Amino acid sequence: MSKLIHLDSAAAERRIRPYVRETPLWRSRWLSERTGANVFLKLENMQETGAFKLRGAANKLLSLSPAQAAAGVVTASSGNHALATATMGRKLGIATEVFVCEHIHPRRLAAIQSLGIHVQQVAGDPLAAEQAARNLAELSGREYVSPYNDERVIEGQGTIAVEILRQLPEAAASICPLDAIFVAVGGGGLIGGIGAHLQRESAATQTVGCWPENAPALEACLRAGRIVEVDEKPTVSTSTAGGIEPGAVTFPIAQQVIARTLRVSEEEILQSLRQLYVEDEWVVEGAAGVALAGLLQRAEEYVGRNVVVLICGGNADPDLEEQIKAR
Repeated sequence: MSKLIHLDSAAAERRIRPYVRETPLWRSRWLSERTGANVFLKLENMQETGAFKLRGAANKLLSLSPAQAAAGVVTASSGNHALATATMGRKLGIATEVFVCEHIHPRRLAAIQSLGIHVQQVAGDPLAAEQAARNLAELSGREYVSPYNDERVIEGQGTIAVEILRQLPEAAASICPLDAIFVAVGGGGLIGGIGAHLQRESAATQTVGCWPENAPALEACLRAGRIVEVDEKPTVSTSTAGGIEPGAVTFPIAQQVIARTLRVSEEEILQSLRQLYVEDEWVVEGAAGVALAGLLQRAEEYVGRNVVVLICGGNADPDLEEQIKAR
């Protein structure tokens, strides 16, 4: 438990509140009727940058010393984290340099570049971009802002759980205990922050980690009991793809907070995305479909229970948007 006692998402929530939106917790009538559960959607697609990543970036940058802030920061991302860090950097007057992998979608790259920051593309997968960014940060004496492998970033992502626990009593006729939350997992910062806060404040809540079958890096590490290299295939959940850094702080946290792991197919992910579009006219990114697909895959086990599905972002690439709308 030693890793968890250093995570204070309640304090992080107070710190970032002036800079980050409190996103809605919305009861989904159609999902509740379909599953038999009482289903709430936490709508991080309505965050300022279109994804939850703004929370971790805000907490990290607000935690820098004056000297660190003056020196500027370096980060790496497949899109959402870079956009979030650059956005917060601009708000706080902190210079930001971003590394991205060669597979980033042109629209995401253009969005990051539109903020007027220096962007470097790196051959290989997202992990290669992270390693290049970390190396430059060390050489230049600047702070590296990891997408997930940083306790302040993890704390920031955990502010989602702070909000959910505050919002649930208002979302139901009476006090509404949270039985389970479904979260798509990449590097583990999101589920680590959420799970750590819930373990402290809502111990009965089951934190369910959901992965695409094609890209289950952290889940495979959990099964192995150590960080291992995992061969991944293409997935529509591009923001959760990529390997886990050796020594990642998220790994021991994930071991402690994830109560259940699920893998979902590409077809299950696409079907969940299409259903959200048909029922609610929302186009969300692939990772959001992973969490929803996890609930739909095991819905019969949650009948009569209060569950949250984290809609982690709405920045769908154009080709995925076409697949969603094609039905």
